[in-house]
Amino acid sequence: MSHLETRNLTCDVLVAGGGPAGVPCALAAARLGARVILCQDRPVLGGNASSEVRMHIVGANGMKNGVPLESEVREGGIIEEVRLEQCRHNPQRSASMMDLTLYDLCRSEPNLDLYLNTTVTGVEMSGATIATAIAERQSTRSRFLISAGVFVDCTGDGRLGFEAGSPHMWGRESKDEYGETLAVEEADRKTLGSSLLLTARRHDRLMPFKAPAWARKFKPDDFRFRPFARTGSDMDLDYGFWWVEWGGCLDTIKDNERIRDELLSIILGVWDFIKNESDADASIWALDWFGFLPGKRESRRFIGRHVLSERELFASHPFKDAIAYGGWPIDTHPPEGVDAPGELPCQQNLLPLLYSIPLRSCVSPDVRNLMFAGRNISATHIAFASIRVMATCAAVGQGVGTAAACAIREGIAPIELPENSGFVQSIQQRLLRDDCYLVGHLNEDPDDLAHTATVSASSERPEGSALNILSGQTRSVHGTRIGQSFGSEIGHESTGASDSYIHAPNGRAYPGTHRWISEPDAGFPAWIELSWKNAVPVREIQLIFDSEMHRLFTLTQSAGNAGRMNWGVIPPSLVRDYVVSAEGPGGEFEWISVTDNYQRRRVHTLAEPRRISRLHVEVKSTHGLDHARIFEIRAYGATEESRN
Repeated sequence: MSHLETRNLTCDVLVAGGGPAGVPCALAAARLGARVILCQDRPVLGGNASSEVRMHIVGANGMKNGVPLESEVREGGIIEEVRLEQCRHNPQRSASMMDLTLYDLCRSEPNLDLYLNTTVTGVEMSGATIATAIAERQSTRSRFLISAGVFVDCTGDGRLGFEAGSPHMWGRESKDEYGETLAVEEADRKTLGSSLLLTARRHDRLMPFKAPAWARKFKPDDFRFRPFARTGSDMDLDYGFWWVEWGGCLDTIKDNERIRDELLSIILGVWDFIKNESDADASIWALDWFGFLPGKRESRRFIGRHVLSERELFASHPFKDAIAYGGWPIDTHPPEGVDAPGELPCQQNLLPLLYSIPLRSCVSPDVRNLMFAGRNISATHIAFASIRVMATCAAVGQGVGTAAACAIREGIAPIELPENSGFVQSIQQRLLRDDCYLVGHLNEDPDDLAHTATVSASSERPEGSALNILSGQTRSVHGTRIGQSFGSEIGHESTGASDSYIHAPNGRAYPGTHRWISEPDAGFPAWIELSWKNAVPVREIQLIFDSEMHRLFTLTQSAGNAGRMNWGVIPPSLVRDYVVSAEGPGGEFEWISVTDNYQRRRVHTLAEPRRISRLHVEVKSTHGLDHARIFEIRAYGATEESRN
């Protein structure tokens, strides 16, 4: 008999799972006014990006730099906010600082209640609707009955949706099932495997290592396609190894403990080989940390209103209900992992275009108020092989959280959202307002008063007209993905598109820099101004600065990768010090003065709207660039707040 103390909780949106999808999902919904409960079954947030696993976050830009002013495909919104917070406050690359950043964002959000060490274990249904989620926290002997309007499964393993009876897929589909050229001939239950990572430190003396008796023994031939000790990459001795993978031939949920034990045997056996058998100069290297929580790649995938497949990724299908995008290669691994030493540990099929992810792939077709985000969304195994990476999961999470808040505000079930074009457009415009990118979508927000303004500036470059702040897009995605690769040349094979392909499809790429660029010779201060013939009531302004979205930019435990990214240095093009002032019938006044800014998106709100005829933004300095850059200025009257 259970002796847990039961508590009843009520919210608008329950988010189960606090990983790279769950945190943005919860924050997005809460920032839009929904009362949110976030349940995370671990003591820290972040999932595979947390200190418990320590995988670096990657996304649409792959492991390459793009071309400035042309191919800026790094994800925006909340995940960019997290990256910039990490760059500023974690130059030392502490894995625990990622945990703290995510915890701080959630704890600081007034509409969000965070329940760590809390697992959703069941649901109570009312017909086809979830009435209550059941969650348990053994550390405090607590049982929670959580009532909500919308339930979002961001657990990765799909625990909430599984308990609600939402149908799911498992394993690899055959070529014929969805017409996928990269699929296997016959369907099976195999998945991508799980991994344990390690970090090591270089010392000033010999550091011997003796593996436990139960550690695996490896031979040189086992590492033909699995490199290590490659300086300046994520396969150096200080951090690794993503290819320590196993368990894809088992049930990655039910067999997780067995998989963990075998991965420990493998990772210690790999280190034993490096230290005591290989030609690597590892004599003064010692293990500093290794994981005990498997970084899981794949388990359940829900069957949503739409199942994303290979052809839609390659063709960049223009979904009308798009809420996110991706671009990571279709990255498949042998399910056997290290037990297949004669196979490459990954096969990366490059995609020619950025692709859209529809809301219908994140909504249950059977449970009216169930949504999902992260690696468990509705996609085939082949499509999932691209969608699964964490920055893409974060983009989907923010999209789903935004949609969940819309469902609450409008009083409708999530299952009804995709068919309502008005609601879908509202969600999309909100995502653009929050600096998320959607392929082919522009700022058409009818509430944005900047559309009716005249723009002028102190100076401008030919490629950076002041009028660009009204272009409707906050990045350039028409260029080519050319640049320095941070990935290893060995250990994977890339096929498909070349390294110089278009980022967004013709007709939806919108060439141009999409930002005001001041003339360097004019120096600072540089200013840009919106003016209205007749004064308008403005309460909130929003600025989007240039954080160099063409760059690979992510917290990593790999010193080589971090050095090439210049980690810990705020992007030089970001505006550092600026002043916003305005003029209206009552005269001129200072809206706000900001020093030492390091974020891309800034929102400044007054207590009450004021009628203004002129809005003046003066840039006093950047973090290193000799001129000012601003993507967008928005102005809103008495509309809902946009916090960040």
